[in-house]
Amino acid sequence: MADGILVGKGEQPVLIRPRMANRHGLVAGATGTGKTVTLQRLAERFSRIGVPVFVADVKGDLIGISQPGGDNKRVTARVAELDLVAEEGFSYDGCPVVCWDLYGEQGHPVRTTISEMGPLLLSRLLELNDVQEGVLNVCFRVADDNGLLLLDLKDLRAMLNHIADNAASLRTTFGNVSAASVGAIQRRLLTLEEQGGDLLFGEPALDLADLMRVDANGQGSVNVLAADKLIRSPQLYATFLLWLLSELFEQLPELGDPDKPVLVFFFDEAHLLFNGAPKVLVDKVEQVVRLIRSKGVGVYFVTQNPLDVPDSVLGQLGNRVQHALRAFTPRDQKAVRAAAQTFRQNPALDTEAAITALGVGEALASTLDDDGIPSIVEQVKVAPPGSRLGPISPAERQALLRASPVAGVYEQTVDRDSAYETLKLMAEQAALAAEAADLMPPMPTTRAPSRNAQTPLEAFAVSAMRSLGTHIGRQIARGTLGSLLGGARRR
Repeated sequence: MADGILVGKGEQPVLIRPRMANRHGLVAGATGTGKTVTLQRLAERFSRIGVPVFVADVKGDLIGISQPGGDNKRVTARVAELDLVAEEGFSYDGCPVVCWDLYGEQGHPVRTTISEMGPLLLSRLLELNDVQEGVLNVCFRVADDNGLLLLDLKDLRAMLNHIADNAASLRTTFGNVSAASVGAIQRRLLTLEEQGGDLLFGEPALDLADLMRVDANGQGSVNVLAADKLIRSPQLYATFLLWLLSELFEQLPELGDPDKPVLVFFFDEAHLLFNGAPKVLVDKVEQVVRLIRSKGVGVYFVTQNPLDVPDSVLGQLGNRVQHALRAFTPRDQKAVRAAAQTFRQNPALDTEAAITALGVGEALASTLDDDGIPSIVEQVKVAPPGSRLGPISPAERQALLRASPVAGVYEQTVDRDSAYETLKLMAEQAALAAEAADLMPPMPTTRAPSRNAQTPLEAFAVSAMRSLGTHIGRQIARGTLGSLLGGARRR
């Protein structure tokens, strides 16, 4: 349909208008009700109109969007039932896909830096308490004040050791930096490393422009993050996606209300973002969701239960597709009532009763009209995608990687000087200076020698030598200086 993306048909067709797609959305419903197919349908249709898409493939089947469909009898029947060939020129085609993988196994590696992640998100990732988060903030501040780049985990470890060794001199400016707090953070870093989280921090860092490509045929690229392994570390999964959303917010220019989004971001398993999240983090998510639409980015949360999304965020989601919910428990019943109440009521439809009676591939849907007003809720049969439903073979994935526009760009890690190397160099220079001093004969003097006479540089270097004694020689991939230190990303 020329005037929008068809979600499905009931008494009336329900469309997402491209000009209103950056007003965000929600796809919700119990397991097995058709959320993933709806997500694939929306991602595919956005791609068709030239909008790049980012989506996490939690179960390993969304990657089928890269291949043409046509071998599913239920899809064929639904296409005929909704007359999609005549209505929108429906065809069985795949989309241009770029595969990403934090672990670098099923797609191009995707990395950021410690500095770009920032202390707030890093504290969330490490599940630090308030005192430990304060120590982490001190670490970032000291690195900033001394021009030391925090690019990877060994940079962070070196800086933590440094502030622990210099806690006395830092106390008057930053307050107490306890060895216990530093030790707790170090242990959390070790746990993160064992989960593979160290692979997130490295260079070359992700260039957001590589997520926003349009191919020669005018179709937006569908960026598929392989998350079937990543989802086993839910904190890492949620923090990474929130970081990516925050980077889009910080780097993209203001556009107002474009005719169509510059990017649509699907946040699958959205409940992981909010589970146990402190209020400051929920406030940050709310702020980003509220403001990022003016930069042309649409954010669509995908989750089982609408109660998984805080009201402050839920109220900003203008385009909604609600699949069936089950009302077996009091919480389930509350979710059904809450979902029903968020729709603009249709006099011809008992919304609350309909939610529990929807079949697979059916949904209640409401979208924004041209004036930004929600349409009355409609019970619809969701239109299917023209791409394959289900996973692809390893050979098909390798073909995608070889043909990728970023093939070879991110595969090879790069190591460059940062906080770890700077502190190590100062430690070595201090050691050489101390050795030279020991070889020199004592000089006669009539004045009493001063005790502990060191220049600030020498004191800094000696502390660095102590801090780095157990770390010298380790090799970890690095990232680039992020916005927190004011540097531009380098490729």
